Amino acid sequence: MGRAYQNRKESMAKTSDQKAKVYSKYGREIYVCAKAGGTDPEGNLALRSLIDRAKKDQVPSHVIEKGIEKAKGGGGEDFAPARYEGYGPGNTMAIIECLTDNPNRTFGDVRVCFTKTNSKIGTQGSVSHMFDHLSIFVFPGDDEEAILDALMEADVDVSDIENDGGNISVFAPHDEYGKAKQAILSVLPEVEFEVDEIQFLPQNTTPITDEEDLAMFEKFIDMLNDLDDVQNVYHSAEI
Repeated sequence: MGRAYQNRKESMAKTSDQKAKVYSKYGREIYVCAKAGGTDPEGNLALRSLIDRAKKDQVPSHVIEKGIEKAKGGGGEDFAPARYEGYGPGNTMAIIECLTDNPNRTFGDVRVCFTKTNSKIGTQGSVSHMFDHLSIFVFPGDDEEAILDALMEADVDVSDIENDGGNISVFAPHDEYGKAKQAILSVLPEVEFEVDEIQFLPQNTTPITDEEDLAMFEKFIDMLNDLDDVQNVYHSAEI
């Protein structure tokens, strides 16, 4: 699978005028994750991973704590996940993950991003079958055999495992995230993950060579990232 996953997920640049939006996205995701799986990071691996990622992105502690406290209260916004997909500029494929309290508004906002960039929003499943939905872990190490043994013992259906330049990359089904992470931690309990996420990884990439298509693709991504409800954008573009 190589290291292509590093370039397939688009997130907003962490410039000063965008920090508030980044914090808001993390706060919303932490709230939903804690509400769904429990507010204790020790018992909610997805929440622990999310908090670690937020800290790496320099999200202040008070933003993290506020999201968890809101989940403890049991009230607040009723956010639900929504996923949209379609074809972007240059015949690229895109999957957009959202958290929304108003699906009609969110769908309308995402559709505008497609229509204003000469793109085409599709129905559910229109492009997702061309992506692999995977748990991806990247961490320092050189003994992939020990990691693979632990994963097999945990009955994880490993999609791929690589050792490249002192880093081990593990790819597993998205619904085996918890089992896979626990297996890795059983071998390396103090490991610090460079990547610890569930992502959509394209099975094939689409080169963008035309300058007009490239400019339109960048506009497409910028418009999506400007939407408060959009959490992640995955695409097949090769730039």
